[in-house]
Amino acid sequence: MSEPIITVENLSKRYRIGAREQGIKTFREALIDGFTAPIRNLNRLRKLTKFDDSETSRSNSNPISTAGKPADNNIIWALKDVSFEVKQGEILGIIGRNGAGKSTLLKVLSRITEPTAGDVKIYGRVSSLLEVGTGFHPELTGRENIFLNGAILGMRKEEIKRKFDEIVAFAETEKFIDTPVKRYSSGMYVRLAFAVAAHLEPEILVVDEVLAVGDAAFQKKCLGKMGNVAREGRTILFVSHNMTAVQSLCQRVICLNGGEIIEDGRSGQVVTNYLTESVNGTGLSEEVWDEVTTAPGNDMVRLHRVRVRPQDGRLSDPLTMQTPFLVEVEYWNLVADAHLHITLHLYTEQGVIAFTTGTRSDHPMPTGLFRSVWYFPGDLLNSGRHRFVVLVVKNTSSVIYSHESRVSFDILDLRERQGAWYGKEPGVVQPALKWETEYLGGDPEIKTLVREDQ
Repeated sequence: MSEPIITVENLSKRYRIGAREQGIKTFREALIDGFTAPIRNLNRLRKLTKFDDSETSRSNSNPISTAGKPADNNIIWALKDVSFEVKQGEILGIIGRNGAGKSTLLKVLSRITEPTAGDVKIYGRVSSLLEVGTGFHPELTGRENIFLNGAILGMRKEEIKRKFDEIVAFAETEKFIDTPVKRYSSGMYVRLAFAVAAHLEPEILVVDEVLAVGDAAFQKKCLGKMGNVAREGRTILFVSHNMTAVQSLCQRVICLNGGEIIEDGRSGQVVTNYLTESVNGTGLSEEVWDEVTTAPGNDMVRLHRVRVRPQDGRLSDPLTMQTPFLVEVEYWNLVADAHLHITLHLYTEQGVIAFTTGTRSDHPMPTGLFRSVWYFPGDLLNSGRHRFVVLVVKNTSSVIYSHESRVSFDILDLRERQGAWYGKEPGVVQPALKWETEYLGGDPEIKTLVREDQ
């Protein structure tokens, strides 16, 4: 692997609640400040002198001690002692919950925000896409902003001209390229901003969750482009909540929590650990009622347990699209010789019934505790959250009890992809079907067309 193109050492960033962030000044702003600074300093000195004259006696008679003063509760550390290196040509994913410090880290690396402490060394041109409008002047047209961004990256006008048509075509903004970007919709803004950032060939491309502003087709195009950029050997820092994209695009992932790096390693392991922790904190994998008299049901049947678990693993293990898992329903039959069946209605997070399934036994049942188990194979359900309704059916036709279970489970998509799309595929199920392609022979007319096209 090549030498580091980014080195971050003990980086920290502190914010004060309610205070306005002081950004890095442009050359024009710095020049104006240089001319006006003597006047501002003179006015400030006069105010301080006047204050000191009027307050001296009061300060001497009633001094204020700072000993034992409590810590400032208005201080927030968005980043705390963050250190890592990025090699040239590496694709680094950065994940974490909202407020973990991801966007702050990218802003510091992009020279938009100054760090409170620590050191950042970057070797190469950086193009950043952090939020709608980053790097664009609203009064300039799309055409002018393309050339402005290229000039900022140090590119010659001839280089920008060679990429211009490709940028406009990718952004699909041909009709509006000579319109001031302040009149663009957020989608148009992001399309053009990403096209500029990805096509002007910076050594380092920094992309935040701003891609979520676009529609599915736009996201597909952008993720595919980032895959192409990565294959060209350029460095990418990618922040996203799309774990499928992170898993597929990035060889290495950093997970932030509370402004600190809690894990840095191979993408598959880091993403799995992050999703496992997130899922375990939100889903309910089991419902249990120990007392038959208080369990949900009626005078014919009462529920004891509803549970979802991996077929080979612990109850807390995550379920991926390839993981076989079980759904278990335990119940008390309270009437001798009853003919009961248990049916499951499986729902997606959008409230769509994926399918129904149930037991099929016609034998009379003695009173007591029973367990029905359903075996779900891998490569069946699509990713996303699922829940189900448990129905108790008598004599194959009469529903005698229905229970909307609080148990929910997430199917995680952690497949590695080789194509240009890293998002969720449509559909309720995603079965891995056997397929084959067979050559049926040549056609003289087709051969003629192919030869003419060439």
